[in-house]
Amino acid sequence: MRKHIVAGNWKLNNNLNQTETLISELKQQTKTSDAEVMIAPTFVNLWHAFQATKQDDIEVISQNMHFAENGAYTGEISADMLKSIGIQTVILGHSERRAYFNETDESLAKKVDAALVNNMRVIFCFGEELADRKAGKEASVVESQIKNALFHLEPSAFKHIVLAYEPVWAIGTGETASPEQAQDMHAFIRKTLATKYGNAIADDMTILYGGSVKPGNAKEIFSKPDVDGGLIGGAALKAEDFYAIVNAF
Repeated sequence: MRKHIVAGNWKLNNNLNQTETLISELKQQTKTSDAEVMIAPTFVNLWHAFQATKQDDIEVISQNMHFAENGAYTGEISADMLKSIGIQTVILGHSERRAYFNETDESLAKKVDAALVNNMRVIFCFGEELADRKAGKEASVVESQIKNALFHLEPSAFKHIVLAYEPVWAIGTGETASPEQAQDMHAFIRKTLATKYGNAIADDMTILYGGSVKPGNAKEIFSKPDVDGGLIGGAALKAEDFYAIVNAF
């Protein structure tokens, strides 16, 4: 059965003091929905955030990880390192990792494999850019990203994967994706999964929307039948706004 998830990606924001303050504010909020709540602080604050939320209904997750277990990869973090401090879920393939750090479908497939071998849950991100959308290539781009990074997996692996569709063209560009556009793409993603793995796996897959979800539009977006939650950026940095989105279900 599909789960509702609202995950806050804090990106390159919040030092330790700011992390403590935001977590304290989050813990003061009231959750009225059944959605799983996740937050992804920076690497240096993961341990503290995990310790601060152990008794709360908030899962601390990682923004990224490397595919290697160890070795000469200066500045990188492995799945085993994350698990050793209690982290069980990792975001992979975020549009900013693809754009700024040249992550490819091939390297992401290796990261997904490493996470699954270590029994971690993966939030796998993908989505088209503005040029793709204007050229009418959004479906083929999304299909390619999913197939190249995930379609080598055994069906059982998808129990540990959450998908997150990010229309890159609708994030910080002044363009706006409608709830109907989000629903259309989510339905296409589910159909793409079904062609390879069957309807049962496709119907059970949680698919998050990552296109500038805010308190004002969350309820309408989440009302769409194939949208199961959100990967939240800017609004996740304000406790009241984040929980307004959580409670939009």
